[in-house]
Amino acid sequence: MPPASASDTTPPSPLPPEAEAPGKGVAAVDRALSILAAIEQGEEAPTLSDLARATGLYKSTILRLLESLQGHGYVSRVQDARYALGPAVRRLGMAYERRNPLRDLVEPVMAALVEAGCESPSFHVRQDARLRLCLFRRESNHSTLDRVHAGDLLPLDRGAAGRVILAFDGAEGEAFEAVRVAGHACSLGERDPECAGLAAPVFGPHRRLIGALSLSGPRERFNAENVVAMRAHLLPAAAGLSVALGG
Repeated sequence: MPPASASDTTPPSPLPPEAEAPGKGVAAVDRALSILAAIEQGEEAPTLSDLARATGLYKSTILRLLESLQGHGYVSRVQDARYALGPAVRRLGMAYERRNPLRDLVEPVMAALVEAGCESPSFHVRQDARLRLCLFRRESNHSTLDRVHAGDLLPLDRGAAGRVILAFDGAEGEAFEAVRVAGHACSLGERDPECAGLAAPVFGPHRRLIGALSLSGPRERFNAENVVAMRAHLLPAAAGLSVALGG
């Protein structure tokens, strides 16, 4: 690993809040995870400079952490001095799939929603304070679809699934209270002006929120009549999942 030059010790400016104010965990772990997140979220394999801009960390710090991540197989160095996720990440994902029963419960429910003529179902969980993760996705039988895929990170503060997660995680405000009272959320063009969504919460034991089951598609198909019809399928599906998960 080449030594950092003098310019490598100059931090990006301004630093994001995450870099300025470490959380309650271990700072080095937080920084390493922020590097993995930056690699995962990029459209192409990032360079060292890309990682510095994305994380707000010194290049010299990133190089030291990358050396450890590469040594354990979580990061690989690829062409043109770029970085990609390594094979250890795939191994973790496979272990998660083997040991987590959520997929076995959620996918049949999503298949039933598609069979009932609903828009494309997805299952979202909170990623962090700003983002949600689309954990599972199934395309509808309609010819025109919205652009959501399993593994996508989406804004937590926009879209029906995000609002459901925030509301049932205890966010304050009239809008979130309205979602809690209704038991679902509908969004029209919040995240993408051409798309819309409908979402309901899924709970585990002790009414702990697990995630949000959602239906999404082109906004033009979310008229009042279709929303009512899809809601009649979505709410019982989410409630059934909650029962299956011990909620």
